[in-house]
Amino acid sequence: MSTNTPVLSLEEFQEVLPPQGRLIGLDLGTKTIGLAMSDIGRKIATPLETIKRKKFTLDTDRLLELCQTHEVIGLVLGLPLNMDGTEGPRVQSTKAFARNLAQRTELPMAFWDERLSTAAVTRTLIDADRSRARRAELVDKMAASYILQGLLDRLQLGGTSFFD
Repeated sequence: MSTNTPVLSLEEFQEVLPPQGRLIGLDLGTKTIGLAMSDIGRKIATPLETIKRKKFTLDTDRLLELCQTHEVIGLVLGLPLNMDGTEGPRVQSTKAFARNLAQRTELPMAFWDERLSTAAVTRTLIDADRSRARRAELVDKMAASYILQGLLDRLQLGGTSFFD
């Protein structure tokens, strides 16, 4: 895995994945990392847990422990592009996280556009009448699930989408 581009394109990611196996989706925040996991057949994403960020090594130790426990075969990182599609400081931070993570694991990684994921999840939780405290507790891992589900749906379409 190259240190310059540890993250694969969606097509490359799909090519290196075996026919079955779990993926973990990440919603990288400044204070937390929301995690979601797919089923073995990669059809459904389910919220997994939220890691409270401490230090990169501790955070990734927990992530990699979960990957080993659940026999994860790949990682999907939410890419927080600006609404106009440009890259801001959060994208640079996400790419730096991916570069550093690539030094600790051989798992293939791909980015998935996460624009509006937190907003969509927050709206769903408000509609479900969740308290503000409960929403704060759930939103990161649910956003990770939203991100991962987007990629899973795209893979099910065979790599084609309305945006191609």
